[in-house]
Amino acid sequence: MIYMLEDDANIRNFVLYALNNSGLEAKGFERPSEFWAALKEETPSVLLLDIMLPEEDGMQVLAKLRSNPEYAGLPVIMLTAKGSEYDKVIGLDSGADDYVAKPFGTMELISRIKALLRRIDRVKKEDLNYGTIRIDVSRHTVQVDGNEVELTYKEYEILKYLMKNRGIVLTRDSLMEKIWGYDFEHGNRTVDVHIQSLRK
Repeated sequence: MIYMLEDDANIRNFVLYALNNSGLEAKGFERPSEFWAALKEETPSVLLLDIMLPEEDGMQVLAKLRSNPEYAGLPVIMLTAKGSEYDKVIGLDSGADDYVAKPFGTMELISRIKALLRRIDRVKKEDLNYGTIRIDVSRHTVQVDGNEVELTYKEYEILKYLMKNRGIVLTRDSLMEKIWGYDFEHGNRTVDVHIQSLRK
């Protein structure tokens, strides 16, 4: 499912028609309040997000999504009449996955959506599961028994490396080289401390 938040009815209806006819199921919303209500019912695969909107602008919508752990990984393509390089940079730096300036061709938009979906599929295949432990690689989150666990960056990288190499005996030196990228005199102690923290 693809959601489109766009207040211009002509653009919204035209894009939705093109998407649905190309085999991509899509729903459109005129106002952010309608989008937020629908989001509680179903999380889309991609959001097409206009910047100039009533109630709150697209950048505010994007900021809310990125600050919410439940929707932080939702892929977003910004659709806007603002076509300057500065506006594109602001959108991408704010967490958008892609940026299409109006007027745009529907075939190009569909191609960009499909390319984004392919990238998402590749990332999802990298997600790691072992027993009750799950690593969401795209969001850099770890869950144990369905509960999210807070880890430091190094703890996260160690756990990911261990899960990718489960069943293989890994030495402290190999962990040191892979995670820290170097070896030093007290490296074993550093590895031990991080492993103890992970075990807890």
